[in-house]
Amino acid sequence: MSDRPNPVGRFWYDCVFWSSFTFFTFGFSLRRAGWGHVPRTGPVLLLANHQSMFDPVLVGLTSRRYLSYLARKTLFEQPVLAPLIRSLNAISIDRNAGKDGIQAVLDALGHGRAVLMFPEGERTPDGTVLPLKPGVSLLIKRVKCPIVPVGIAGAYAAWSRFMTVPKPSPLFLPPGPSTIAVSVGAPLDPVRYAAMPRDAMLEDLHTVLKTRHAAAEALRRK
Repeated sequence: MSDRPNPVGRFWYDCVFWSSFTFFTFGFSLRRAGWGHVPRTGPVLLLANHQSMFDPVLVGLTSRRYLSYLARKTLFEQPVLAPLIRSLNAISIDRNAGKDGIQAVLDALGHGRAVLMFPEGERTPDGTVLPLKPGVSLLIKRVKCPIVPVGIAGAYAAWSRFMTVPKPSPLFLPPGPSTIAVSVGAPLDPVRYAAMPRDAMLEDLHTVLKTRHAAAEALRRK
């Protein structure tokens, strides 16, 4: 199976990509770095910190791949949304069935897809990188593909979970709190993590994501 959506999904994905690129470039002075670290083909798991509802689109704009996103199982039950979500290679996740969710991600990777996850499990309440959910370790120990860390900065100030409407940072103005940056790091070796105890693995990945977040913050301020 290709990681490319079907023709309808690809058309929709490309429309969203270019409209979002314009929106974030001019509205939030989007800066991106490190996209060359994402393999152009083959399976890859992207792990990103989670600041805002903007985050999936921001990573998609930076990765140069058609991404498979995790979506709540209930969304696949919506008659209008379900066909569109499926056309985009979204992965159905039931939060009450952890092992099934892990297997769904592994199946997508097995078909050569690029899969995006937010291992904190929720949007940050204060802009910091939260500790990772313990269940993430069950997935990482079974992953055989490159793991690419992604840091996002500025999206919390632009549209946090407590804001009703986004706060822009227009292009050509000096960087502000809601200027957004995305920094992609070098791929991590899955073999190394497979051999680590759970707590050590989670702490190591948490440190990696904090480092990426700091790199994105530095890029945002330039």
